[in-house]
Amino acid sequence: MIKRVLPYEGLLHEVVEHDGVLYIGGIVPEDTSLDMSGQANDVLGQLARLLETLGSNRANVLQVTIYMTDLKEKAAFNAAWKAHFAEAHLPARAAIGVADLGPGVKLEMTAIAARGR
Repeated sequence: MIKRVLPYEGLLHEVVEHDGVLYIGGIVPEDTSLDMSGQANDVLGQLARLLETLGSNRANVLQVTIYMTDLKEKAAFNAAWKAHFAEAHLPARAAIGVADLGPGVKLEMTAIAARGR
């Protein structure tokens, strides 16, 4: 069975679940005036809260894709990343450089996580 939750503007569902796996659509920072570190903490915090509402947590994240408008800021993102994930629970990850994510948006992140048991 496929479960779709949190519809967004008739374009997508923020989360699609199948067989206990959560596919989480693009999360962007709520405050685009922040620097990369601030936007990274914003997005990673949103992910943690979303997982909690779905009965999961960061330890269950399997894979993350991060889209960044400037890969030179990857070190700032990595510092925030390490503050949000315990080393024993680091997911697979890719960071991809993109030309534009919208005004002031420095990153967008998607994730795949297992539902907590």
